[in-house]
Amino acid sequence: MRICIVTDAWSPQVNGVVKTLEHTIAELEKAGHTVLVVEPSEFLSLPCPGYAEIRLSLFSYAKMSNMLEDFMPDALHVATEGPLGISARRFALSRGLNFTSAYHTKFPEYLQARTGVPARMFYPAMHWFHKPSKAVMVSTDTVIRELRGHGFQRLVKWSRGVDLALFNDGSTLNASKTDVELPIFLYVGRIAVEKNIEEFLGLKLPGEKWLVGSGPALAELADKYPDAVFLGAKSHAELAGIYRQASVFVFPSKTDTFGLVLLEALASGLPVAAFPVAGPIDVLQGCEAAALRHDLLEACLTALELNPRHAREHAEKFTWQKTTHQFASNLCPNENPLRLPVQNMPAKTPRG
Repeated sequence: MRICIVTDAWSPQVNGVVKTLEHTIAELEKAGHTVLVVEPSEFLSLPCPGYAEIRLSLFSYAKMSNMLEDFMPDALHVATEGPLGISARRFALSRGLNFTSAYHTKFPEYLQARTGVPARMFYPAMHWFHKPSKAVMVSTDTVIRELRGHGFQRLVKWSRGVDLALFNDGSTLNASKTDVELPIFLYVGRIAVEKNIEEFLGLKLPGEKWLVGSGPALAELADKYPDAVFLGAKSHAELAGIYRQASVFVFPSKTDTFGLVLLEALASGLPVAAFPVAGPIDVLQGCEAAALRHDLLEACLTALELNPRHAREHAEKFTWQKTTHQFASNLCPNENPLRLPVQNMPAKTPRG
């Protein structure tokens, strides 16, 4: 199948959306599919205010239309609700094409955290965007229920996986903990207000707090919490090593739809402390190495006593091969109007 994926989130951005798409595309290609990615580097763009890593593409419709017409996809998937996603949506509707979309990010809740405007004020825009989609792919059952409550339809499950070879507990690498006084409570992700990091940083915990990632709140939080160790952005290989050095993974966010870092931590043999909210509730269901509490301090201290072996066992249930099969099954191929079948082409009038 020829599959076109349109996304406003792409390398060099480092986030869950990009990781998900990269792994999914790799698995699709392994399975024999041909994939075209339409992403911001193809277009004139500007940095997104407050999130400079994301590029907002400008005047993309004409060029995208040409790209799609040249590629002639069997299936069109619109991964994000940004400018490229809007152009792809417009293209599909103008030509009567089926397309699928994905709800990767709780933008209404993100915007509420940043602006103070209630999340309900932003849901109509999200509903407008996804309404024509033949299938809206959502990562967890809890978020599916939430979106149904906001009037969304045609919601289907698309879970996530983890690289079990890269992220591991060190049992095959002769890896060991560092000489840093344990315990180490680790956060990995964007350093931004919507991630609720200050609730973690404000806890009185034994040992140290380590944070991996970059973002607009990095300088402010590093200055406000000098006892915390801010390690900045790391490569995947470096991150895998940091996971293996930590004692507990702390996930303070209440706005994520899934949380790929939860699986990376578990695969690395790290017990997890999190709030019992959408994302952690689904990913950590039945996990004996997770502590979900409304009190994050209690969750952290409880997780410290859990058996790391159970963490790896739970992560092994999630593979990119399985989730990519789920993605491909959710696509809605067209009997492609972009292709004019030979038998329907007008016959040439003989000359002479």
